[in-house]
Amino acid sequence: MLKATLRSFLAHKGRLLLSALAVLLSVAFVAGSLIFSDTVSQTFDRLFASTAADVTVSPKEDLDEAVPSGRTATLPAALAERVRRVDGVAAARAEVDVDGLTVVDEENEPVGPTTGAPTLGTAWNPNERSPVELTSGHTPHGDGQALLDSETADRKHVAIGDTLTVVAPPGSFKVRVVGIATFTTTNPGAALVFLDPRTAQTKLLDSSRAATSISVDAADGVSDEQLKQRVTAALGAHTYDFRTADEQAESDVEQLGGFLDVIKYVMVGFAGVAVLVGVFLIVNTFSMLIAQRTRELGLLRALGADRRQVRRSVLTEALLLGLVGSTLGLAAGVGLAAGLIELMGLLGMNIDAGEMVIGWVTPVTAYVVGLGVTFVAAYLPARRAAGVSPMAALSDAEVAGVGRPLRVRAVAGVVVGAAGAAALMGCVAAERTSAAASLLGLGVVLTLIATVIAGPLLVRPVIRVLGAAFPALFGSIGRMSQRNALRNPRRTGATAAALMVGLALVGGMSVASASMTRSFDQQIDKSLGADFVIQNTNFLPFPKEVTDKVRGTEGAGLVVRGRFTPVGVRLPDGDRVETTAAGYDPRLDEVANITYVQGDSATALAFGRLAMDRDFARDHDVRVGGTVPVEFPGGRTAELTVGALTDQDSAEGFGTQGGLYFGLATLERYAPGGQDSALYVNAAPGTSDDDLRGHLERTLDPYPQVQVRDLADYKQLVHDQIAVLLYLVYALLGLAIIIAVLGVVNTLALSVVERTREIGLLRAIGLARRQLRRMIRLESVVIAVFGAVLGLALGLVWGVCTHEVLALQGMTALAIPWTTIVAVVIGSAVVGVVAALLPALRASRMNVLAAIAHE
Repeated sequence: MLKATLRSFLAHKGRLLLSALAVLLSVAFVAGSLIFSDTVSQTFDRLFASTAADVTVSPKEDLDEAVPSGRTATLPAALAERVRRVDGVAAARAEVDVDGLTVVDEENEPVGPTTGAPTLGTAWNPNERSPVELTSGHTPHGDGQALLDSETADRKHVAIGDTLTVVAPPGSFKVRVVGIATFTTTNPGAALVFLDPRTAQTKLLDSSRAATSISVDAADGVSDEQLKQRVTAALGAHTYDFRTADEQAESDVEQLGGFLDVIKYVMVGFAGVAVLVGVFLIVNTFSMLIAQRTRELGLLRALGADRRQVRRSVLTEALLLGLVGSTLGLAAGVGLAAGLIELMGLLGMNIDAGEMVIGWVTPVTAYVVGLGVTFVAAYLPARRAAGVSPMAALSDAEVAGVGRPLRVRAVAGVVVGAAGAAALMGCVAAERTSAAASLLGLGVVLTLIATVIAGPLLVRPVIRVLGAAFPALFGSIGRMSQRNALRNPRRTGATAAALMVGLALVGGMSVASASMTRSFDQQIDKSLGADFVIQNTNFLPFPKEVTDKVRGTEGAGLVVRGRFTPVGVRLPDGDRVETTAAGYDPRLDEVANITYVQGDSATALAFGRLAMDRDFARDHDVRVGGTVPVEFPGGRTAELTVGALTDQDSAEGFGTQGGLYFGLATLERYAPGGQDSALYVNAAPGTSDDDLRGHLERTLDPYPQVQVRDLADYKQLVHDQIAVLLYLVYALLGLAIIIAVLGVVNTLALSVVERTREIGLLRAIGLARRQLRRMIRLESVVIAVFGAVLGLALGLVWGVCTHEVLALQGMTALAIPWTTIVAVVIGSAVVGVVAALLPALRASRMNVLAAIAHE
């Protein structure tokens, strides 16, 4: 049996090639994501471990800053002198590191990265742990000198002697580049500007007595943990954060973890789609191969092979297929990881591909995925093969299930579908977002499974409708193509299912994104009352001088500032919620349309008061007039009175949990040092919007990171952000279509082999080559469109239910992107034509007599 199995596998290797490609793609994305993330993680582990001081003292920050506030946490620089006197300390340095800077050249062009990586300003304190070294020029001295990292200098063509403008939190200032510093380790993509230590304090922190951290080096014979304990005892355990080198490196890696997780999850998403769609392809391939080998399997049974041996033989072929696909997929995964590393290099993150990490988990996972997919997909066909009767060797019987009733599928599909429909209806009826989202996920999974199970039941009624015009348009050729698609509902359903999965995903996400876009448009129209909004390109805060210049701009009337801060709120029901709160100037009503359920802007923005969303207040037993303890950065706390409750659905800019906001006077009292994140500007009487825009753009010309946006610009900004999600979905769709095309090609190719004698007879009675090719193309088109119809119908249901979840967050508008849906159906027909090219060509080249004599 083993010899027979190996010979059978080698005899059908051409037919199994396309299934192996599906396994290859699945494994490649899994292996590539693991290799890439492991390589990047290890690279940064080495970077942070080699650059972290033995002990780092930093300001105590109890609140996570989800939205940048522009506040730089500091501690007294004089602490360095106190630390130096601690027993076991070899050296202590006051460090200055400030991110969120903007640096422009003499032509007012940004010098920093445009990929989201930060531009950092730091004090030049060279030591053996520094990640950079001076490679040309000299160290900076005094206010007007700076060093620039070599990669930024090369990328932006900055040379020694050039003048740069640095826009820092306290204000902007000019520096002359006097030297170039080169990274000795991996550059995470940031741009670095190095200043004289005293200059860094005054220009970046606006204080010659402040620092952002203290770096401490241990004396010989003193461990990091011992040094930490001694420094903590000297300064007080509750005053600052103390971390050893390992703890600091771990903290830095955690901050980077979000970026790495996004890439990893995207890759795993691609792998998941490839696995899911690949399963349909492999099931179909093995089902058809077994159908074509009915007589062969019958002979094996007649010669003495029992059911278990036949089943084991088919599963062995599947495992051989999985082994080949996994091996090739692992190699492709290495190449994919190398490509991602090169892509990161183009984006400014230089990782050495020669240090690629391939841990034992990667090949084990690759083979588990590859072998698991093929084994699971081939199990049902293998069981079917084991049921072949020895008498089948004496007939032309098939075991593909052409004539078998679909009652079991019908019952299973109805049961699973009913459960899925119930979950989706529960999602629509749910009043809490978490419950609705959970029911949505369950409903999506169950309805997808139900559609796959019941797909063959829908083949005959749907394809009769889709192909109804074929006889009239293409005559007998159209009628035969339609009947070929109807001949084996199981095969047609499985082939179309591969395409259905991708299109259901894109249909659901398209409805969700279109609804989000329309909802945001409606909310912006309803809530934003300012003529213009001034914001940073990357939503980072900007220095006070920008606000001052906007206020002094010709034609500018009312200017209302918006600022953010992290807060911790202890609520009457005992919960403690960490969120982001906003602060606004008193005349907020004139630039934003806010619906108050209780109170008004005057009570909301009064000193010592705050406003919150009514639903949040109801959930936590908050009442107007009650007080809530609020924790601010730096350990400050305040008892604030609830002055107003709002309808958050209509409150522009209050998308964070709780919709908390208060007056800027309150914010500046308890969280000083922050920066404005937005300015809402109205034109002065007698000034047109166009004139004011021109004046504002000229005023902000020295600040290329700051943008002037009107209502339409603001909407476009939201559209662009939502489009990023759609691009990912379309990429997933592209992968699903690639594998689905392989499935259609495989099905048609095996179908041509299966119908060799039939094709020969058709050619003998006068069917032309061109007519034969058209018949196969039409069959492919109707299968592809059938998959598209099922997928889009399912996707529309998912999309509408997703909209109900979004509606609980205030996004109530429903939009169906009919243009996208029509385009997808047309595209599916094109996919069908493309997938049929090779099988149709092969069929048309058959020798007629050899085809008629085919067994």
